[in-house]
Amino acid sequence: MRQQGGPSADRRGFVQGAGALLLGAGLAGSMPGSLRAATPKKGGHLKLGIDSAGATDSLDPATYTAWYMQIVGFQWGNCLVELDEKVRPVPELAESWEPNADATRWVFKLRKGVTFHNGKELTAADVVYSINHHRGEGSKSGATGYLTVIKDVKATGPNEVTFVLDSSYADLPYVLADYHLLIVPEGADWTKPVGTGGYIVETFEPGVRTLAKRNPNYWKEGRAWADSIETLALNDLTARTSALQTGSVHFINRLDPKTVGLLERAPGMQVYNMPSAGHYCFPMRCDTDPFTNNDLRLALKYGIDREDVVKKILRGYGQVGNDHPVPSFDPFHAADIPQRAYDPDKAKFHFKKAGVSGPIRLSVSDAAFTGAVDAATLYKEHLAKCGITLDLVREPADGYWSNVWMVKPFCASYWGGRPTADLMLSVAYKSDAAWNESFWKRPKFDQLLLQARGELDTAKRKQMYHDLQMMVHEDGGEVIPMFNNMLFGARKDVAGLVQTPVLAGLRCGEQLYFT
Repeated sequence: MRQQGGPSADRRGFVQGAGALLLGAGLAGSMPGSLRAATPKKGGHLKLGIDSAGATDSLDPATYTAWYMQIVGFQWGNCLVELDEKVRPVPELAESWEPNADATRWVFKLRKGVTFHNGKELTAADVVYSINHHRGEGSKSGATGYLTVIKDVKATGPNEVTFVLDSSYADLPYVLADYHLLIVPEGADWTKPVGTGGYIVETFEPGVRTLAKRNPNYWKEGRAWADSIETLALNDLTARTSALQTGSVHFINRLDPKTVGLLERAPGMQVYNMPSAGHYCFPMRCDTDPFTNNDLRLALKYGIDREDVVKKILRGYGQVGNDHPVPSFDPFHAADIPQRAYDPDKAKFHFKKAGVSGPIRLSVSDAAFTGAVDAATLYKEHLAKCGITLDLVREPADGYWSNVWMVKPFCASYWGGRPTADLMLSVAYKSDAAWNESFWKRPKFDQLLLQARGELDTAKRKQMYHDLQMMVHEDGGEVIPMFNNMLFGARKDVAGLVQTPVLAGLRCGEQLYFT
């Protein structure tokens, strides 16, 4: 984040300058050239092959956890705010926003004339209803951790919504771009989503496919080009890649780094390769023995050869991680935290100190991330040299995110990253976060995180985020060996994917077109 001046600095400029700083940190130069120069054609039936689908999937955006439903959600819905390719918050259903002097009160003006799929015009009451769907006690929404800072959200006019916060918070526009926070009519029926998005859902078969037709009244110019979209659930990597090669689908996510070179050379194919904030990890439940013991957690962190994993699993399409989730191009990245290296002696020391006997069990499936099983197998080899036995439990891909993730004590996981350090730490590490997958709960961490949100002095805020990352690095329940590039495959007659380092590809439905 970049702030100009001290506490009296212009808060809107502070917020909107963040993306430019993030991109300016060296990421843009590593991105391939834009593939959006081709002339778009309206029409056609666009077919997407997407993984991470499950039989228990729901159209309620509070439940979205992975690629498939996130992509479907952005077909039928919009948020108040959208992030552009430079990770800057830009207006979507909100026309504009303005904070007060200390960023504790934000006023959002809504676009006029936007209608839902059922013909109802968007109002402030709809926005209040949609946001409150993710707030309050008992909410299981993945966005709940972001929204705890909101004291009240209210309609202060037919097209005006005011957010009243507990404390200063510069990142609120980023929060309101989160894929959970799709805007729906007041009193929505979540089994039949009615949104303002470019496509209207006609058929939804959980874990199988979703069929949607173009919204003829879509308010966005230059978006939602196809007449219809069919999103197929292709969880198996081989099946997904084969479907693209045969032309059964036009676009797929999560390519295997091992086959990227082959696809790039194949006739009629193209590859999108984007450095990202996404990271592959192995969370340990800190509330479950033996992972309550930090010496065991440290042993498992020292016991993985990160360089080896990046080389053999990512094939160079990524970079080494350091057991915290803030990427190197984030302006609040704590670059001075020493890189944790593979150290069998330290792993042995901490494992012995932990007093753990018997093998450690790791639940894994390629549903977690591309190459997860191979990564776990490599991890097992690394730990063996440390005198630690790792037993791999192969889990079914179907239902992995409901039956294994946040259920089994030690498993493979994946994060697409978030646009700010605060959002990433809030969604996965704050004690009461719905997606605190390691069940790591530290009041001191929570308190400092809230203080950092409200700190308007950039240098002080940077130090706070440094300390937060250090806490996760030293004591947290996550082994984060690598940050991955986003790898997508497409037919050559399809273009338009906006290339961004954060949550890339989620809006592919409204972006892609035939050339």
